[in-house]
Amino acid sequence: MNGLYEELLAALHSVWHRRWIALAAAWAICLLGWLMVALIPNTYESRARIFIQLDDALAEQVGIGVADKKRDIERIRQTLTSAVNLEKVVRGTRLGDTIQSPKQMEAAVAGLGKNVSVVAQQDNLFEITATANYGSFSDAENAQLAREVAQKLIDIFREENLSGDRGDMVETLTFVNQQLRAREKELETAEQRRTTFEAQHPEMVLGGAAAAQRMESSRTQLRDLEADLSAAQSSLAAIDGQLAGTPRAIPGGGAGGAASALAAAQTELSGLKARGLTDNHPDVIVARNQIAALRSQAAQEAANGGGMPNPAYSSLQSIRAERLANVQALTSRKAALQSDLASLTASAIQDPELATEAQRINRDYDVLRQQYDKLLQDREELRLRGEVKTEREAVKFQVVDPPTTPRKPVAPNRPLLLVGVLIAGLVGGCAGAFALGKIRSVFATAAGLERATGLPVLGAISQNVTDRVRELRRRRLKYFFGAGAALCGLCVVLLAVEFVQRGMVA
Repeated sequence: MNGLYEELLAALHSVWHRRWIALAAAWAICLLGWLMVALIPNTYESRARIFIQLDDALAEQVGIGVADKKRDIERIRQTLTSAVNLEKVVRGTRLGDTIQSPKQMEAAVAGLGKNVSVVAQQDNLFEITATANYGSFSDAENAQLAREVAQKLIDIFREENLSGDRGDMVETLTFVNQQLRAREKELETAEQRRTTFEAQHPEMVLGGAAAAQRMESSRTQLRDLEADLSAAQSSLAAIDGQLAGTPRAIPGGGAGGAASALAAAQTELSGLKARGLTDNHPDVIVARNQIAALRSQAAQEAANGGGMPNPAYSSLQSIRAERLANVQALTSRKAALQSDLASLTASAIQDPELATEAQRINRDYDVLRQQYDKLLQDREELRLRGEVKTEREAVKFQVVDPPTTPRKPVAPNRPLLLVGVLIAGLVGGCAGAFALGKIRSVFATAAGLERATGLPVLGAISQNVTDRVRELRRRRLKYFFGAGAALCGLCVVLLAVEFVQRGMVA
């Protein structure tokens, strides 16, 4: 512990013995450091915050979802600090006053890109930060420039959000309209080709689809008709079986029932003709067949002479005549459908290339028609979305904190640097004096000399000075403290100048 104390005393004595060297070194370090601090330009920062409103019921109704708007906002935020937008900022502020070449513009844009930032604080809140520390401008001009840059970025954000969307929508609608006009011309050409082909080949209307549809319809009707004919034949066979087991007359006599039924059938036939039905009508054919059957029955009853006709037999005969007529009508219709189907099949087999050409023409027309309708629908949707975006401003925003002119620089912390340079100068001066003492191997105490040489030190001779020397030392000591106080005073003056300059900027 005593050795450490002696070392400390020796160090203090070495520094004090060379105090003028330490003071000179402190002055040199402080002057150089303060000069470097003075050359550092002040950095002024301007901040602004904007709030984005995404909720819009009408925008969501027409298909502008919140995800789309968030994606648009993120895109604008990322491109806000692009080279193109930063060049707009340079040209719109005093930074562009001295730009005279593309190389200078590139340097200005690169420097500005380091001084601006756009940060998303929350989902809908963005902070724009702009700094200015240009040595060619004064502090007041840098402070004003920082505000101008932040305001210009907000203006660009507004422009990108409104006119940018409007411009993109106009370009999109223009492109869609061009595509619509091209598709319309192609559609007109295809329609004219189809019309000409159908005029030359009426049987191939709708690309032969009509014939194919007619064939399919005929096949379906033929299948249904065969089922109906089978059912009618089964019903007729059942009636024939009942007639075979039913007597024609009942013993006892009476008026003929077949004659009255014949008269009723003839009356019904006269009524059908009075309605304008031709002989080929199915109902007329049924009535004629029924009359023919009843005539034979009436003739048999007239020849029978005795006994009363059986009403059940007569009723079964009427039913049989009706069902027989139904079978005959179904058979006629089946023959006609088979003839028509055979004709259509023969026509398709005779000219397959014509059918293929018709199908190709109609297929091309249908494809062009679908494309045209889809483009037309897309254009109307785009137009509606564009009107909602531009007229109602689907993405609305407001400036929460407008950019203000900064009152004081954010960097450097000049007062702290000035005081730090002063402390560094004092420490550096003392360190230099101590190092110089070590180099010259001066011993401040007898114990230090004894340890260094390894020889015993018998004693030390005190210095005896005269009054004149004491007076000279006191005067030099005053000079020393005065120089030290001047160094501290200069630091205080520099601090005062710094605060005065800040006050002038404010």
